Amino acid sequence: MAAKKIPMRKCIGCNEMKEKRELIRVVRSPENEISLDLTGKKPGKGAYICHNVDCYKAAVKAKRFEKAFSCVIPIEVYEKMQQELEK
Repeated sequence: MAAKKIPMRKCIGCNEMKEKRELIRVVRSPENEISLDLTGKKPGKGAYICHNVDCYKAAVKAKRFEKAFSCVIPIEVYEKMQQELEK
């Protein structure tokens, strides 16, 4: 029997491919609300980021979340996500 395939995703901060369970999903809900999805089950468009604040800051600086979700993201949303990441 073949080994189960491990889902891989790319971190939008460091651009490295990693196992999906090692990354945090950031989701844009159908209501255009951006949030961290720690369960990986929320509906909406997702992008993945490492559990690393440096990767997060690189993604914010290069506006990769805005490119991934095709929308402008308010500073308050970035601050809230950073606080959750630092926990």
